[in-house]
Amino acid sequence: AAGVKVIDLAADFRLKDTAEFERWYRMPHACPDILAEAVYGLPEVKREAIRNARVIGLPGCYPTSVQLGFLPVLDPAAVAAVGGDLVERDSLIADCKSGASGAGRKAEVHTLLAEAGDNFRAYSVAGHRHLPEIRQGLSAIAGKPVSLVFTPHLVPMVRGIFSTLYARLTPAGRQVDLQALYENRFAGEPFVDVMPAGSTPETRSVRASNIARIAVHRPPDSDLLMVLVVEDNLVKGASGQGVQAMNLMFGLPEGTGLDQVPVLP
Repeated sequence: AAGVKVIDLAADFRLKDTAEFERWYRMPHACPDILAEAVYGLPEVKREAIRNARVIGLPGCYPTSVQLGFLPVLDPAAVAAVGGDLVERDSLIADCKSGASGAGRKAEVHTLLAEAGDNFRAYSVAGHRHLPEIRQGLSAIAGKPVSLVFTPHLVPMVRGIFSTLYARLTPAGRQVDLQALYENRFAGEPFVDVMPAGSTPETRSVRASNIARIAVHRPPDSDLLMVLVVEDNLVKGASGQGVQAMNLMFGLPEGTGLDQVPVLP
């Protein structure tokens, strides 16, 4: 209908290449004619485009955490400031863990309490459907090709994502104050919290909130950057991000309906 705006929580409007969509989701794309106008709904990257969009494809839960975690070191402004890449773009690693709700509510053996409880395992190691979305998003941020290894894990909890990200720093990147870089990039972002240096986030610290919490580390005697990211996969990784996008689309304060604090314990 004319004038109707759409915010899609499924995957149909995430990938811009229909062949890529059909390869990973094993179904034909239902509306490729609309795909071209769809805006990827990650506000920290696409805020102004979201304001003017008619169709939003919301990011997946894992892609949200990985893109936010790598965003400051791939941002062209940061690259330009030092005269070259801060990290090696062809060797990024995303080691991610999710609670069982990330699989939805469908009945599957691997998410039964007797299977998922008291257990911790990797899955889709040969290739997860969020991989092309992450790669597409990071490449769009950098304006250059980006490749990475992405390994998801199922952990015995209901909700929450913990992504541990690794990037090898270039000589230019080793000279940068990485803590300050992250703090400055996310300054003013209402739903991204860069923790003090040396901190380690916990999934329960963001439970039921729209907050992504980030900690930046440089392991001793190493040229690696390590970024820890936590989010609630059901809120910042899904419905909360949808409300955030809706607020932008309709000219409402971005935090409307999203100011609840994390539920602890």
